[in-house]
Amino acid sequence: MSDPLHRRVVVKLSGEALTGRQGFGIDQAMVERLAGDLAAAARLGVELGVVVGGGNIFRGVEVSERGVPRPVGDTMGMLATVMNCLALEAAIERAGAEARTLSALAMPSVCETYNRKRALKNLGKGRVVLLAAGTGNPFFTTDTTAVLRAAELDAQAVLKATNVDGVYTADPKKDPKAKRYDKLSHQEAIERDLRVMDGTAFALARENRMPIIIFSIADEGAIESVLRGKGRATTVG
Repeated sequence: MSDPLHRRVVVKLSGEALTGRQGFGIDQAMVERLAGDLAAAARLGVELGVVVGGGNIFRGVEVSERGVPRPVGDTMGMLATVMNCLALEAAIERAGAEARTLSALAMPSVCETYNRKRALKNLGKGRVVLLAAGTGNPFFTTDTTAVLRAAELDAQAVLKATNVDGVYTADPKKDPKAKRYDKLSHQEAIERDLRVMDGTAFALARENRMPIIIFSIADEGAIESVLRGKGRATTVG
């Protein structure tokens, strides 16, 4: 079997990926499947950081539109990501790999607080490091968090898991004529307003020359396949 293309990556999962078929909350069967995929990737010898969104539980932007101050809403969303990371941590350990949740918001009775040295130490021990609570600041998405953490931790790539197998000119589920890109530059992604990630994330990736590999999480083993250079994906970089 082919060796992994990268030795240290940050995987970005949406909160919605954890809902499975429920549409809301945490589907335990889906969490177990994703945890199995992450554990299998870790067994390749790849050091894994994981950033998870919180949209399956709470969306700060939506409540801010109903009168809650945006910083408060975003903080509530960060707490949702902590819950998701804790659920994944337990499932990864059940799958036979070690994992640690590190939160950008200090909550020492729940999990360790994120700092670069602590994250690198855990990665060096072969643990899957779950990077919770976004950047710890409002107004930044978990997409931007993934790129930021990847740059901080000297990762070689960001693996962005979606529900389609790459980046298209339009939504392929709505437009059968949509064309798929195999490769794009960061600048092209920004200029074409490809919203698979937000503009801030693409700009930060461009500044740090960080490739972003966009792939579908729908199939079991998708993370390992991407790490081995197999399967369909779009590379932005």
